[in-house]
Formats: sequence, structure tokens, C-alpha cells
Amino acid sequence: MSHAALPPLPSDDAHPSTCENCGTPLHGDFCHACGQSTHSPVRNVAHAVEEVFESFWHLDGRIFRTLRDLFVPGRIAERYLGGQRVRYVAPMRLFVILTLLTFFVAKFVVHDAMQDFDPGQMVRLGDVALDFSQAQSVDDVRTMRDDALASIAETRRTVGALPGATPQLDIAEAKVRAQADTRIAELAPNAASPAGGGPIAAAAPVDPPVDPPVATTSAPDGTDTRIAPRGPPASGGTFGERIERNSKRLLDDPQVYARAVLGVAPTALFILVPLFAVLLKLLYLFQGRLYLEHVVVGLYSHAALMLGLLLVFSGALAMPWLTAHAVWATAIVGLLQTLLLWAMPVYLLLMQKRVYGQSWPWTLAKFAVIGMAYFALFLSVAIPMAGYALYAL
Repeated sequence: MSHAALPPLPSDDAHPSTCENCGTPLHGDFCHACGQSTHSPVRNVAHAVEEVFESFWHLDGRIFRTLRDLFVPGRIAERYLGGQRVRYVAPMRLFVILTLLTFFVAKFVVHDAMQDFDPGQMVRLGDVALDFSQAQSVDDVRTMRDDALASIAETRRTVGALPGATPQLDIAEAKVRAQADTRIAELAPNAASPAGGGPIAAAAPVDPPVDPPVATTSAPDGTDTRIAPRGPPASGGTFGERIERNSKRLLDDPQVYARAVLGVAPTALFILVPLFAVLLKLLYLFQGRLYLEHVVVGLYSHAALMLGLLLVFSGALAMPWLTAHAVWATAIVGLLQTLLLWAMPVYLLLMQKRVYGQSWPWTLAKFAVIGMAYFALFLSVAIPMAGYALYAL
């Protein structure tokens, strides 16, 4: 059986007449149809090294150019929509890179911020002294107790909706009442409790919890099998039980929830970008722009926000080192972080004015409408995402 002879490999300096990728006749060092170079990196070491460094510097050059122009509101979006696309990183790629990098750094910032965090101190009772042993009368104890309970009630109104805060508030309230009752019993053994009961025992023994009865059933082989009875079903069934269990986990490790929220945050942004483009499409309907053009504006807008947040988080990450080695720089970094946060809405306003080119009154009015609508959309996406993060712990 005969075999067709393989064509000989061209020499290092050979210049093919047709593209080895698509077969198009060549008129230079690159194919005008697919863009492939005539130099083969598998036949020449120098070409292989050249290709590696060329790709590296070409990519970095576009990234640096893109990041530089991204600091000017609307410049990249305006040029990209005007046809100057090859000089910049594509909007979707830039948004993905900056978003993932931003939340990657944010996880380190949250970890450092909560490293010394004591879950038991989430509920702060203000300046109320809880050392009831210093009280010299029953009235003093009751005054201190009422002040502490009022502080807890105020805290409940402000942070009671946060996951894991309510159980801590309940524990703090019970602790205040128990300490107050104990001190009242020490000062006046025959004093009545606030609830109207009899005398308060200072050190009444607490009976251990009684385990519920365990049912037994006989197996076919004569052995007894113990079956623990089910407790009352939690609100919401299996879903509610999981939420309740994960909420208790937050008391031991609040970082778990913070990491979970940061993990789903990029997904929320990927949902918000096309919704933001819908708002732009509706408010600039008569400009005749395609929806995908508004998507480009939305991607570059969010990429700029991610870049600003990345710089803010990087400054927060550097604060501990600066505090230890260059205290004078902490005030400067803090000021820059504040300026960056305030500059974000201004940046978006200037970008909207430059890209769409309308008058300032129309731009300000539409910016306000988009801002309010986007905030509502953000809450409608962020709240379910936060709930999902709590469920998925």
C-alpha cells in the first residue's frame, strides 16, 4: 500500500506564497484575510521569542492606553463608538477584568477589617456602664438598666435588619436584665422583680434543659431503634431552616457572609449593566442609537467605577503598612480615597454629557432620572443576591 509523500518543510527563510491558515494568496508578511503572520514560531526560535514579547507588549500597551484614557470621562466610549476600536481593550473584556480584580482586592480588605472583629461586640451599648456592682441603690440599678435597654432598642431600630444582629441584640438584652436583677437582689433581697413576681434569688440554680422523649421502634430482627422526634418546623420550611442556621453561623464568623456577598457581587453587576443600557436607550430614544451602543457606554461606565473602587480598596489595603512605616501618608491616602468616591457620580455625569452631547439642563434631568431608576434596580438585584449569599453559606 503506497502512501502519499508529505510535502517537505520549508526552510527557516522560506516565504510561503499562500497563507498556511486559510490558503489566501499572500502579498506581504501578514495574510489580509485572517491576519496570520508568515513567520512560523515552530520553525525558528527567534520568531518564537519575538512572538511572545510582541504579544506581551502589544497587550500591555493597549491596557495602559485604555486605563489612561479611562480617567477622562467619555473619551474611550466616544472614540470606540466612533470607530477607533483597535487601540483600546474591548469594553466587555475591560469590565470583566476590572470587576474581578476589584472584588478580589476587596476580599483582602474585608478580611483585614474584620480580622480583629469580635462578633459579640457587634451590638454596642453606647456609653452606658454595665457594671451594676457600682450601683449603691435599687433606683440606681433600675436607671442603669433602663438606659441600657433604651440603647439596645435604638440599636435594634438601626441595625436589627442585618443578618445575625437580632440574636446578638436578644442576648445583650437578656444579659442586661439578668445583671440588673442580680444586683437588685443583692441590694434588697426582698425587692420585687420588675415583672411583678416575688423576691429575686441572687444565685438561683438553673435546671439543665430536658431532652425531648425519644421514641423507639422494633426492627424485624428484634432490636430497638431510637428515633429522635422532629422539632417544630421552622418558618419557611427547609429554606427557613437553612437561613436560620446560617444566621447563627454569622455569630461565630461574620467574615463568611462578607465573603459570600463579595462572591455574588460581580454577578449582580453583570445583571445591572444591560439594565443600565435599557435606561439609556429609553431616555435617549430619539437619538437613533442602537441598544448595543448603550451597552458599550454602560460597560465603560461600570469599568470606570470599578477602577475607582479598585484604587480605593488598594489604598485601604495599604493603610496598615503606611500606619507602621509612613504615618504622614495616611492622611493623603485617606483624602484621595474620599475624592475618588465623590468623583464617581461627577465622572458619570460628564461622561453622559460628552457621549450623548445634549444640553446641560437635559443632561442633568436625565442623569437624575437614570440615577434614581438605577438605584431602584440596584436594590432589586442586590437584596435578592444578599439573601442568596446568606442561603448559600
